[in-house]
Amino acid sequence: MKFAAVSAALAAFSSQVDGFVVRPSSLRHRSLASTASEATSLFAEKQDFLEATPYSDMSGVPVNVFGKKNPFVGKVKSVKRIVGPNATGETCHIIIEHNKGMPYWEGQSWGVIPPGISPKNNKPYGARLYSIASTRYGDDFTGNTGSLCVRRATYWDPELGAEDPAKKGVCSNFLCDAQPGDELQMIGPAGKVMLLPEATPDKDIIMVATGTGIAPYRGFLRRIFTEKTPYADDFKGLAWLFLGVANTDALLYDEEWKAMKAAFPDNFRYDYAISREQKNKDGGKMYVQNKLEEYASDIFERMNNGAHMYFCGLKGMMPPILDTLKKVAESQGIDWDSKLKEWKESKQWHVEVY
Repeated sequence: MKFAAVSAALAAFSSQVDGFVVRPSSLRHRSLASTASEATSLFAEKQDFLEATPYSDMSGVPVNVFGKKNPFVGKVKSVKRIVGPNATGETCHIIIEHNKGMPYWEGQSWGVIPPGISPKNNKPYGARLYSIASTRYGDDFTGNTGSLCVRRATYWDPELGAEDPAKKGVCSNFLCDAQPGDELQMIGPAGKVMLLPEATPDKDIIMVATGTGIAPYRGFLRRIFTEKTPYADDFKGLAWLFLGVANTDALLYDEEWKAMKAAFPDNFRYDYAISREQKNKDGGKMYVQNKLEEYASDIFERMNNGAHMYFCGLKGMMPPILDTLKKVAESQGIDWDSKLKEWKESKQWHVEVY
């Protein structure tokens, strides 16, 4: 791959999120200019305190280290809008400093407790969970930070003809309005269902997201393609990302995916379902389930060969996806219920929706 292509991609993305570097890989016979190699050696080298021994050992995954009674206090490093002016809503990338005090693994979530008292019960607000959008190394590759991808939740009142501030999302607005240096009360890290299958680096990873459900996959893909770590070196499968959004301005981390695809064309693939701009085969809007249907035969084959499939986003995404996969399975003479049970029992099926 040519350095000019990577440089252009990174330059375009640097205005949105700092710290993105595509790592070189002799294993997969890619070549980058020496300046790019030097950059990755500075920022993406393996750090022992962030890795298990062996690296696939999940016995030490941190879970619920901090709770409501003993929350961790993090500090906002930066808040950046990462969607275009015509996106449906505002989405921000928020980098939080924890200075190695709240370690996590890719696929986990942090809980944020917004300040204030809920008018519903006159008690402090509860925590809101957000999937972490960075690797355990953070966007600065030091293990000192973690990132969240947050869409500002608002409510449009048709009678008022305006947004109703009384019904806005308390935590999302708190985070999107935060300033560098602001402190956050946090709990977690939470969850193990979305962890990467690092014990089988030869297996494919299929990731399906709507909107900010992209967050854990950014962590996955940066671990595979931007870090010089044992798992990154050993990964030989295909990482395949499906993302559904309303329009092009709502695409998240698009320049990162372009840079990864340019550097690792044989190991990374991504497909978008842009509902207001694309049509499905029947002439209707293109949703992520339609895009999955297009490639269903390939997906089923990869799953039967041991791939892992992940789903993250609004809970409403799952019924149409399941209906679509069931229809495809039945058209191929496959008993869908048995097949899904098989994938779940072999822990190839991972779902986190909200």
